[in-house]
Amino acid sequence: MTPSVISQLIFAVVFITAVALAAYNARKIIQNIRLGRSERRTDEPGRRLRTMLLVAFGQKKMFKRPFAALLHLFVYLGFCIINLEMLEIVIDGLFGTHRAFSGLGAFYSFLIGAFEWLALSVLVGCIIFLARRNLARIRRFFGTEMTAWPRTDANLILTAEILLMVAFLTMNAADYKLQLLGAPHYTQAGAFPVSGWLLPLLPDSTSSLMGIERFCWWFHITGVLAFLNYLPYSKHLHILLAFPNTYFSNLHPKGRFTNMDSVTNEVKAMLDPSYTPEAADMPIRFGAKDIQDLTWKNLMEAYTCTECGRCTSVCPANITGKLLSPRKIMMDTRDRMVEVGSAIRKNKEFKDDGKSLLDSYITREEIWACTTCNACVEACPVNINPLEIIVELRRYAVMEESKAPTSLNAMFGNVENNGAPWKYAQADRANWAMDN
Repeated sequence: MTPSVISQLIFAVVFITAVALAAYNARKIIQNIRLGRSERRTDEPGRRLRTMLLVAFGQKKMFKRPFAALLHLFVYLGFCIINLEMLEIVIDGLFGTHRAFSGLGAFYSFLIGAFEWLALSVLVGCIIFLARRNLARIRRFFGTEMTAWPRTDANLILTAEILLMVAFLTMNAADYKLQLLGAPHYTQAGAFPVSGWLLPLLPDSTSSLMGIERFCWWFHITGVLAFLNYLPYSKHLHILLAFPNTYFSNLHPKGRFTNMDSVTNEVKAMLDPSYTPEAADMPIRFGAKDIQDLTWKNLMEAYTCTECGRCTSVCPANITGKLLSPRKIMMDTRDRMVEVGSAIRKNKEFKDDGKSLLDSYITREEIWACTTCNACVEACPVNINPLEIIVELRRYAVMEESKAPTSLNAMFGNVENNGAPWKYAQADRANWAMDN
């Protein structure tokens, strides 16, 4: 068995294993999202598609902060487009070819040249992002919820992207020099406007260049496959979920609250004693206490959260020193969802663990600090809505437990007794005009 065949077999094993593991992780994520209640988000497909194209692909909302948006666009476009070359790398790895698409001629040269400029933009963008996080220490990248792991996660991803781009450019530089030296198997193909700068740094020995080129090739492909399987454990899952999340965005005006089916059923039953509510797949509950009471869209948003902190940075409650952080709401929801999902897979069913999203993860002080201003919803670059979760937790506290802050209880009492939030009787409401 020749070294080439052995290399092909090793690559096939690595590739199939990585894809299978990624599929397994994707299945767990889908199972976790399905823990939520059903919700219809398939109306107006044209408008939904337009929202996805503008917000996810076009990154429309990112450009409220132009400098960060421009850097993110470089990284986003570069990383996505460069990975188109993965198709060629996979073919080369499985069949023992080298630059399988080189027959495209001038168009192939254009592609490789474009990939190199994009790789350089990714490299520069990631270096600046690392500096912003660790040297400039921008305030929104920190907070009580941003413990050691979330900060490390961001740094790991940026470092990995830098290493992958360095490997990509070094691989191309070694390949280019081998082409110039007339090495067998390295036919003239491609244009190398960026990696060509590295030629003076490389050795002149053909065997050394082949070793560098093969090492970088393996590093790049295994790095991308490892990145694919790291995503489910990282905030960077938004790279994939931003698209369905924006497609299934809430198309209603931001100030419009949803009606609860449980309340609607109660009212219909009061008006018509013969009314029978449609069969539900879970006990009727007012509001949400745990993640099973939220919708699948709320849970998808928890996975999609980028932890960028834009929501928290514009939250008036957070700005004035209150405990609420919309980013923490989403991170806590994701953590609880993963915990419940893991327990269900382990026990084949959900067994009460004495915990819940409300109280165990999100405190009462947090949900009542919210002003429901929708600033967090407006700021989110991928249309995540922390307010929906906060409102559902509030609904449970009020309607199931009759627990609310004293000021709200006074208002509720006034509405019940006087038909208005104020303490004055209805007959006395016009008294203010008596002296005028």
